[in-house]
Amino acid sequence: MSQLSLAQIKAQLTPGRLKGVKRIIAVASGKGGVGKSTVAANLALALKKQGMQVGLLDADIYGPSQPLMLGVATDQQSEQAGEQGFEPIMAHGLQTMSMGYLVSESTPMVWRGPMASGALQQLLFQTHWQNIDYLIIDMPPGTGDIQLTLAQKVPVDGAVIVTTPQDIALLDAKKAIEMFAKVHVPILGLVENMAIHVCTHCGHQEAIFGEGGGMRMAEAYHTQVLAHIPLTKTLRMEMDQGTPTVMARSDSEEAKIFLALAERCVSTLWQQEKIGEQLPEIVMSED
Repeated sequence: MSQLSLAQIKAQLTPGRLKGVKRIIAVASGKGGVGKSTVAANLALALKKQGMQVGLLDADIYGPSQPLMLGVATDQQSEQAGEQGFEPIMAHGLQTMSMGYLVSESTPMVWRGPMASGALQQLLFQTHWQNIDYLIIDMPPGTGDIQLTLAQKVPVDGAVIVTTPQDIALLDAKKAIEMFAKVHVPILGLVENMAIHVCTHCGHQEAIFGEGGGMRMAEAYHTQVLAHIPLTKTLRMEMDQGTPTVMARSDSEEAKIFLALAERCVSTLWQQEKIGEQLPEIVMSED
């Protein structure tokens, strides 16, 4: 299959099944604390930086973190559009939506799974997305009722699984892969976050969470490792300050990793779609 540039792929994208959105990529993990939201925010901004129109949906109803990571003011709320619609909030050029825009940061969402899942579908389907090439969904951690309902109700085109090299994180990441397989969502690949720790003072690198785990799991599930992201203090501080690395240090090594990740996601999704189009249609008859 011939290689296409991101601009060529963008030009050939057709309207998707969600109004105003052409393609949906879910960023998921089997457990919390592996840096999934950091990856989602920087992936979205990397796509934007490479000429795409991008949206970012914070799907973590119980613990939305994208408003903080994107530097959206705590008192800024989404404006209502029509009787039941929401206008996305612009952040660093992204169209974004989060439960954090609708409630205060100290308000707990004490809801059962079906209620939270229903609220999430409202955010997705009632937000007025405008001509988005790629909508990145920052999924909640785990594989429970909310995740399964979301994967079944939302037309997700591909999923990126975030893990760390640590064995316990890899164990949970396997469950996330299996969940998407059950609902027929293609896996684009794995992102191994915190792959190496880089000392702020001397630059010494150490694999404090282990090494090679992401590659072994990718081989076991016949997928690929899309990126190895280092654990650095600067990256963490940038997210806490609402200036993600791709925007704060666009020429840094970390930003280049996220830009390469965006290219691989788009290319892999495009190739999977082309392969799917080439498969013969099976027609059952009574003969």
